[in-house]
Amino acid sequence: MRITKLGHCCLVIEENETRIMTDPGVYSTLQDEAQNIDYICITHEHSDHFHLESLKVVLGNNPRAKIITNRAVGKLLHAQEIPFILLEQSKKGQFGGVEVEGCGERHEVIYEDFGQVQNTGYFFANRFFYPGDAFYVPREEVEILALPVAGPWMKISDAIAYAAEVKPKVAFPVHDGMLKFNRVIRMVPQAFLPPLGISFVDILEGETRDF
Repeated sequence: MRITKLGHCCLVIEENETRIMTDPGVYSTLQDEAQNIDYICITHEHSDHFHLESLKVVLGNNPRAKIITNRAVGKLLHAQEIPFILLEQSKKGQFGGVEVEGCGERHEVIYEDFGQVQNTGYFFANRFFYPGDAFYVPREEVEILALPVAGPWMKISDAIAYAAEVKPKVAFPVHDGMLKFNRVIRMVPQAFLPPLGISFVDILEGETRDF
């Protein structure tokens, strides 16, 4: 599996010659240049994950790409007459030879009901889990984890605790587009995850890693 980080939570996952993008939002721009995208998985409707204008650019450059998402985002897409494939909690689908499972139902709490929306994480090829904005723990064993490291709904100790609970073999940082001095935040997982048996790979914007 090859994963390219376009920024924040926008990734391109390559598996079985299929290219899947996640969450083209306002904190990333490299998605505007992406080509040969087959599917676009959107976790929830917050603008750093679902930015309509960015999505339209991606679709314009990749007219055969199909969107996979939940009912809440689907309602917004329907209003724009943009088709989508529904995939939610505990549902699975085969997309270009890649199995994708929907995981979770709610965004992590920011404060009371503020920002509470439907959030669907995605488990790709029974190896890689991208949770969106939630600390959902899949039932299955996770090999690779996209680990949120910053945001109004978490602190870095939450990230460490979440990784410790999921117990992946390797984790890399996401949800970091708002960080000006992101090296400081990344130092904590680098220090505390390896003793737990979790390798921390620091993928920066525009970088690609093979897993």
